[in-house]
Amino acid sequence: MSYNGSANAGCLVSRDVCNGSCTKREVSVTSTAISMTVGIVSNTLALFILIKAYHRFRFKSKAAFLLFASGLVVTDFLGHLINGSLALYVYASQKKWETFDPHKSLCDFFGVCMAFFGLTPLLLGSLMAVERCIGVTRPLFHTTALGSHHVKSLLGLTWLLGLLVALLPILFQRSYQVQHSRSWCFFRLQGPRDWVDVLLSILFSVLGLLALLLSLVCNTMTFLTLLRSRVQLDRDHNRHCRNTSHHSEMVCQLLAIMLVSCVCWGPILVTGIVFSIQDHGEDQASYTHMLLVVRMATWNQILDPWVYILLRKAVLRRLFLVALRLCSPHLKFKLQWQASTLGSSTIEAKSRPDFICLDGPFLPDAVIQSAHLP
Repeated sequence: MSYNGSANAGCLVSRDVCNGSCTKREVSVTSTAISMTVGIVSNTLALFILIKAYHRFRFKSKAAFLLFASGLVVTDFLGHLINGSLALYVYASQKKWETFDPHKSLCDFFGVCMAFFGLTPLLLGSLMAVERCIGVTRPLFHTTALGSHHVKSLLGLTWLLGLLVALLPILFQRSYQVQHSRSWCFFRLQGPRDWVDVLLSILFSVLGLLALLLSLVCNTMTFLTLLRSRVQLDRDHNRHCRNTSHHSEMVCQLLAIMLVSCVCWGPILVTGIVFSIQDHGEDQASYTHMLLVVRMATWNQILDPWVYILLRKAVLRRLFLVALRLCSPHLKFKLQWQASTLGSSTIEAKSRPDFICLDGPFLPDAVIQSAHLP
């Protein structure tokens, strides 16, 4: 969901402060345009970084993760572009839906886009968490079973699932509803409704919450497995795991994505369930709360690309170097040793063979990489 529907939150101040509806509309249009521009630029930069990394790790286990991440960034990019353009058109038409959309076809299309670009990133985030969990806990199975064609198929199925959920109101002849601010369309959360309307909005929220829960479980398993592997390496100095740095980078990105998704999308998913069960009517407090959670949700697709821009191995290594300069000499050696996990290999490590140090057997990277070749 790229449209910053929360822009109207600035219009909730008292009428004495506002200088008329024209000023309110100008503020909303400016906020929407800024959100759309920042989202497009951020996702474009993140996509460039992911494509460059994919060409570098094309035949390694990280390639599957990069494909999923690229799919997520492309989805966020299109969400900002399409939803933002629709929102600007609505504002340009002064939100007179009865005039420019008498048959509610544009509202239905707007609602489908909002639902699709809202749910699909959550599904892709959970899929990335599952992929990384398999890659860390079962590396041999991951190498042989998750080729690039499998990843692309899973991406397509995820997009189809999100599109199917978004199209359900149309298939059941339940049009999307213009929301209270009259600047966006979504599931029917107020006014006359039947059990189908309630079921559709609850289904959307439940799928989103299940995706967040699955991400939490898989990321926890991945983190614990890497932690156990790190402890085993500490006990056996005769092994060195080159892939640990890549795993650490990807897990840091996944944890950040999960945290952003939970903070941004958790409130609106829970609010959707509550509003579906209870009719709040024209309650101003409910209207304000809905605008707030929509505002939080719009930031998800703005923050997601910055996870890939900032939480990279090179950036994390620089942060460790900064920490080395700031810490005392007593901690300097310890931090330098820990920095090797993020890619700072020592001379001694370079003389040793590279192994996958997770749940054996411990095979060289060349054997694992050869499984990718036809």
